[in-house]
Amino acid sequence: MSYLRTYGPRADPATGLMWGLIILSLAVITIITVLVLLGILVRHGRGHVDAMADLPAQRGSDGLAWFYVGMPMTVVALVAALIWTVAVLAAVDSPASRPRLTIEVTGHQWWWEVRYLAPDPSQAFVTANEIHIPTGEPVLVKLIGADVIHSFWIPALTGKTDTIPGQTNVAWLQTDRPGVYEGQCAEYCGLQHAHMGLDVVAEPPAAFEAWRRGQLRPAPIPSDALALAGREVFLAHCGSCHTVQGVDTRADAARARAAGGALGPDLTHLMARSSLAARTVTNSVGGLSGWIANPQALKPGAKMPATFLSGPQLSATVAYLETLK
Repeated sequence: MSYLRTYGPRADPATGLMWGLIILSLAVITIITVLVLLGILVRHGRGHVDAMADLPAQRGSDGLAWFYVGMPMTVVALVAALIWTVAVLAAVDSPASRPRLTIEVTGHQWWWEVRYLAPDPSQAFVTANEIHIPTGEPVLVKLIGADVIHSFWIPALTGKTDTIPGQTNVAWLQTDRPGVYEGQCAEYCGLQHAHMGLDVVAEPPAAFEAWRRGQLRPAPIPSDALALAGREVFLAHCGSCHTVQGVDTRADAARARAAGGALGPDLTHLMARSSLAARTVTNSVGGLSGWIANPQALKPGAKMPATFLSGPQLSATVAYLETLK
């Protein structure tokens, strides 16, 4: 989450400007501090002055010399900072080349819906709280607010851009360095604002393409008896809020719709993600079990209610969700 080192053409110019302004500010503080100390020491060195004594009026040129030197230096520094700032704003406004990939990110209380758009609807898909991008090319990000104002912020890759209900804002990401970059909602949005994080996973183009093809595959029907039982529990207790693509056969359209809820994240490839509940819980068997059993204990105020599953039902549901890779 550090913004002191950045790894992309959207963030690097702003980081350079930030360090430049920090150095300029430190220089100003140093100069003023030295002058104040000199003034104190020089005044102290002149000895005691009787405040009630009549002092002759004197007017010398020494004070104006500071003005003649200080004013041009201040103007030059401010104008240089202004020009640098405008140049940075122009550099980060749009990428050098037209993005081939467009992602729509919607801020919810308190998680991120990530929709990969495509001209062909069959190539579009939805995930949550984790954005994958290819290295070496810009990615356009459309930002939407579902309920209240949130703020999309990936410190190492881009600055803050608000997601506002009824409005679409635009940002872009790019990096040549593979890795995982942490992000966070940067606008207070309610009780769990601090637990509204996300990850940006930057991968070489070949690895990203493999991930993208995997996301297009529907969820398999499990062959294990325990997972099959968990699938039934999931449909009964979770399907009204969560989506799992391909959860049922075409012959059973009503049951297929049962896992088409849009209130919570799409879970089609849940186990391919590193975390749960917007980076609140590690995506492991233990974390998943605890989150399903009592989400309010881990994230008080979250929109996910307690499911009140029995022990066997919980074990079966987790077994089913583990097949969603």
